[in-house]
Amino acid sequence: LGKKRGRTYSEHAKKFATMKRMISLKDSRLKEKDRAKTVVKKKHDPSAINVKEVTKYPSCLFFQYNTQLGPPYHVLVDTNFINFSIKAKLDVLQSMMDCLYAKCIPYITDCVMAELEKLGMKYRVALRIAKDSRFERLPCAHKGTYADDCLVQRVTQHKCYIVATVDRDLKRRIRKIPGVPIMYISNHRYNIERMPDDYGAPRF
Repeated sequence: LGKKRGRTYSEHAKKFATMKRMISLKDSRLKEKDRAKTVVKKKHDPSAINVKEVTKYPSCLFFQYNTQLGPPYHVLVDTNFINFSIKAKLDVLQSMMDCLYAKCIPYITDCVMAELEKLGMKYRVALRIAKDSRFERLPCAHKGTYADDCLVQRVTQHKCYIVATVDRDLKRRIRKIPGVPIMYISNHRYNIERMPDDYGAPRF
């Protein structure tokens, strides 16, 4: 009995251990439409020319030098830039002109305005500044209200903008795009980064 029991147990174990056998996709028993097609490997031709795609750079760039920059400067303003300007008690437009020694036109995108509206009553002063008539409005065609992606996309397409931000992540992303200067706040004044030497204020 013990042997029989042992045998029956091993038989059961074998049954559970066995895996279902799958028909190969190349099996002749399958219909032609369900059968996997054999991939024909192309022979490598040593005389063939290897074509590589090179990323296109805009014609306005002379190496890292951006020829589209020049007064009046077009400054894309980020959400937190206005908030930090209020904390540092800086007038946005006047401080920009003090930094660049030229006329500046600040631009507010729809998504930046939407972010300021979402922040509520705490940032009502920043919203009032953003609605100033001297600030130009830029309409957004994309979905959602995430401003960082919108600003990066805009700056990639059009190289005539300076980005005003104090956000580290956004700065890191913009530094990867050649020819785009970054305006930031340091020592209670505006400063500029990656600006050509013949433009703007000296760096401190």
